[in-house]
Amino acid sequence: MAEPATDLTLDSASLLAAEEHEVAIVGRSPWYLAWRRLRRNWVALVSLGVFLVICVACALAPVYAKHLAHTGPNTVHAGDTVIVSGKPTPVIGGGSHYDAKTNTFVVAAPSYLGPTWWHAGGRFVLGTDNLGRDVAVRLLYGGRNSLKVGIGSALLCTLVAVLLALLAGYNGGWIDWVISRFFDLIWAFPVFLLAIALSTALAINGFHHFGISIEPGSLWIPTLVISYVLIPYIGRPLRGQILSLREKEFIEAAIGQGAGPLRVMFSDVLPNIVSTVLVFFTLIIATNILTEAGLSFLGAGVRPPDPSWGNMIASGEDQIQTAPWLALIPGIAIVLTVLSLNLFGDGLRDALDPRAKVRIEH
Repeated sequence: MAEPATDLTLDSASLLAAEEHEVAIVGRSPWYLAWRRLRRNWVALVSLGVFLVICVACALAPVYAKHLAHTGPNTVHAGDTVIVSGKPTPVIGGGSHYDAKTNTFVVAAPSYLGPTWWHAGGRFVLGTDNLGRDVAVRLLYGGRNSLKVGIGSALLCTLVAVLLALLAGYNGGWIDWVISRFFDLIWAFPVFLLAIALSTALAINGFHHFGISIEPGSLWIPTLVISYVLIPYIGRPLRGQILSLREKEFIEAAIGQGAGPLRVMFSDVLPNIVSTVLVFFTLIIATNILTEAGLSFLGAGVRPPDPSWGNMIASGEDQIQTAPWLALIPGIAIVLTVLSLNLFGDGLRDALDPRAKVRIEH
């Protein structure tokens, strides 16, 4: 006599597998699988750790300046003397002096206090610049300004690019045409030339329109300029991805159920491009930090006396032979920051790739 047929469902299959292997089948979300892939990439995790250490060190710049260096980022110590290894050492030596033997004035090139490496009790750890200012303090404060501009402009740039890409890619028609031409207009200019032109124009009188008042020398000027010139570098790839998603069956199903355009864009399309946006955001921070450094080096970014890594390199360029630490130290800081972000961005991209394979361990 034949046994009655049994309907095999996903639940019954899970129970059968559990009875046979004594292990229940557990579903894993794509984000969990991405985390499993990312945590196996030690290069990406170490790079993230380096970037976080740099951020924390720059955030603690006021604590270091007050309790260890006992000076500010713009405090001049040109005529001061510091005790280094028990010996009084002038912060800036050289210059002209009177020689009584020859009855003449001797002019010598000024010498700057080099890195003391804590031999001065925490003061002038990385030496001084041509005005006698503490390089270590300025490095941390300059890092704060560079990170503020880099991360802030990346947030603004990514937010605007995502909104424009959603409107253009999902709606199409004349909206897509207008936004695409806006992307092409910015894309037509070299990034640095456009950024220099806008920064120079805004640095003269600031921006006082539409109820917005930004004074010259504000960090908002390089932040807004950098975020503006890099919008198409995120918006155009996202628009192409959204154009592909718009033709998928789940979008047609959402529209068929009566969902409006805004609901479809933010509830169905946006979650499918979040992984791409995260990778772009991570990588664009590094690009923006480099752009800010280039603008500040050329005098169109953060304005002196406020420090940034870019204008510190510019001020130390003339003393590269006599005081190489003035340009090398901020340059090393830029390299470490940008390299750590790029390596972490590459690892994050690989982890979020749904085609990557992950070995699940029990």
